Amino acid sequence: MPRRRTDQRKDERSVSAWRPRVPGVVEVFHAHYTEYAYPMHVHDAWTLLIVDDGAVRYDLDRHEHGTPHDTVSLLPPHVPHNGSPATPDGFRKRVLYLDASRLGDELIGPAVDAPDLRDPVLRRRVGQLHAALALPGDELEAESRLTLIGDRLRTHLRPRGDGDPVRRDPALARRLRELLDERVVAGVGLEEAAALVSAHPAHLVRAFSGAYGIAPHQYLMSRRVGLARRLLLAGRAPADVAGATGFYDQAHLTRHFKRLVGVTPGRYRTSGARRG
Repeated sequence: MPRRRTDQRKDERSVSAWRPRVPGVVEVFHAHYTEYAYPMHVHDAWTLLIVDDGAVRYDLDRHEHGTPHDTVSLLPPHVPHNGSPATPDGFRKRVLYLDASRLGDELIGPAVDAPDLRDPVLRRRVGQLHAALALPGDELEAESRLTLIGDRLRTHLRPRGDGDPVRRDPALARRLRELLDERVVAGVGLEEAAALVSAHPAHLVRAFSGAYGIAPHQYLMSRRVGLARRLLLAGRAPADVAGATGFYDQAHLTRHFKRLVGVTPGRYRTSGARRG
């Protein structure tokens, strides 16, 4: 008789979790599970979930839902839910837990009714936010992206016609630019900047981007790289330049410098020395 084949697949589990220095984000959680199933449980924070591989099926408020890779799932706080793999190879997910300050209690009901949002723009922005949260020193970018994500989530969950009209505000954009120019090295968080110029964070980001065609965090990094170029050409070492221009460390400087200039700070500095 032929020998029967048995399923040799292992129950694989891998997780990575951390709390970033970004207001409103309680935890970042990345996980890969092949067979593990969550029992019914609750969180005291909003759960913003994207699935990169496979799919998850879950029950929320006694209704079954699923998370194909092109959706963003938003599970409200204090509402029981579970979760299990919906595909043979399990799932790989990225999760943000957001405190109640990001989304009001009035949105819990709409989120229970429609937790899975098919929105390619939102899906892309959540992925970009995860990338920013993984890199220390990019907190302003993460704050900006999180603010716009919250704004888009509220647009999905609020009744139609209940949103605020988009309007240009060049004077507000100019005040933020002046503030960023004053704090190129020290930097400024989005919430602090919004308080200083008396504006809502989401409106502040939209006003700046609309006026200058660049996001606030991109403008700040451009100014820092410009300052770094001058110091490098003056003979300063990249490690010293990183600290003098507001970057988290030399790796942080190198990442943004190479993105904007096309070469590493070290190569840029050497090119100037060869011409001397």
